Amino acid sequence: MLNVIGAGFPRTGTSSMKAALERLGFGPCHHMFDVGSDPDRARRWAPLADAGTAPDWDHVFEGFRSAVDWPASFFWRELADAYPEAKVILTVRDPHAWLASMQALIANGPARLQADRLAPEMAPLVENMNTTRPLLERMIREGLGSDRAFGEPLDEKDSLLAFERHVATVKESLPPERLLVFDVREGWEPLCRFLGVDVPDGEPFPHLNDSQVMEQSIDRLLQGENIGLPFHPAS
Repeated sequence: MLNVIGAGFPRTGTSSMKAALERLGFGPCHHMFDVGSDPDRARRWAPLADAGTAPDWDHVFEGFRSAVDWPASFFWRELADAYPEAKVILTVRDPHAWLASMQALIANGPARLQADRLAPEMAPLVENMNTTRPLLERMIREGLGSDRAFGEPLDEKDSLLAFERHVATVKESLPPERLLVFDVREGWEPLCRFLGVDVPDGEPFPHLNDSQVMEQSIDRLLQGENIGLPFHPAS
């Protein structure tokens, strides 16, 4: 059963949120990394490419107490209904900075994984991406309003409008006592207050997976290094 549901778009500090929630006792926390690194998890998500699918959310999130990032946050409304006691966190950032980060992710993620000569270590990740590709295309199409081919840069105007529309929709759809609108630069205090837990003594808030680290990590993978997932400075 999920206790915390992330409603924020990718590249809004979701990997930092994953690390923070797990440190606060709300882990394991589901993230796109779990889909990319686990074939069984990818197969559980694959049927949701069909908008008419009625998923067994307990099966999809078996073993997890929280979830952030796509694909989970794409279904934030369904999850909020399925787990009415769970709290919802909408991670946000400056829309233009978000778009730049998304474009960098596309340029250094799916596009390169399709274009470059891949090391053997990348094969499972690519296979899992292919398993969930129809779902990823649905999320880009419906979530970002983009009809561009998978791996192509996003349209700036449409994507910024989609980001702002998503933030507004989440805010107006949930009662304030259930929703935290959160920028990871705010650190531990508002997050811990919302979740009713103590601030970790003397520990900095985790800041993981910025665009530069993502690019460096993919470079290492393409060179054949087995650095593991997710891509973050601890790798």
